[in-house]
Amino acid sequence: MVRINLDNENIMDAREAAEIWNLSEGYVRKRVNQAPHKFPKGSIRKFGKQWVITTQGMEAITGRPDPRKPPRPKDKKDKK
Repeated sequence: MVRINLDNENIMDAREAAEIWNLSEGYVRKRVNQAPHKFPKGSIRKFGKQWVITTQGMEAITGRPDPRKPPRPKDKKDKK
């Protein structure tokens, strides 16, 4: 049996996800209706009336990294 930790910060409801990414409350629901194929397999699921989404799913549909994580350092290659 696979164990899933529901306390994982990378699993959230759609409203919380939209708030974290600073988007409208219905953003996830609208994206599911418009382009369900854009969500990676296993990154979103509906439980009753509630959509649950992973960080991976939000990053895929917004094209933006998780704003809760510190930005990655920029590559410091010399441009000569």
